[in-house]
Amino acid sequence: MTTTTKPTSKPTGWRAVFPHPVLSLQLGITWMVLSHSLELVHWLSALLLAWVVPKLIHPFLGEAARLHWPSLVRLVGVVLWDIVMSNITVARITLGSMNTPQPAWIPVQLATSDARINALLASIVTTTPGTVSMVLDEARGVLLVHALNCTDPEAMAADIKSRYEVPLMQVFRMKEAA
Repeated sequence: MTTTTKPTSKPTGWRAVFPHPVLSLQLGITWMVLSHSLELVHWLSALLLAWVVPKLIHPFLGEAARLHWPSLVRLVGVVLWDIVMSNITVARITLGSMNTPQPAWIPVQLATSDARINALLASIVTTTPGTVSMVLDEARGVLLVHALNCTDPEAMAADIKSRYEVPLMQVFRMKEAA
């Protein structure tokens, strides 16, 4: 299993001002949407919130991850595509046009002990219709998934790893275990 290393140097540049830039951006945009106004006072309020809140909660969040954005965009596209296709498949199963479903328990061996990646992997699996992540056993390095319809559990586990886990590791700039 691979692990992440915490950066030891102090943030510089924009990271010194905005330690969690994505959170800052989300807070600023949310403030502007909630204010229903583009007046200067609301822009300044959004900037103040985007700066103050992440600074205050930074000790609880730790260092922000440096994301590989092209990998993130590809992963989001894959997940959205899989959600649409899984919805169609589940609709066919529940409406009865397919054969009787073959439910299965699928153990997915985790390639990393990074809690963020493992939690996101479990969330992605649960978000995709027809699958639910039931147990994330980080001590044994296994994610137990229940699939509504699965004829080959090993192939589905390999598919989950290649479609979601490997790209998640790329997003968070982690090397795959050899």
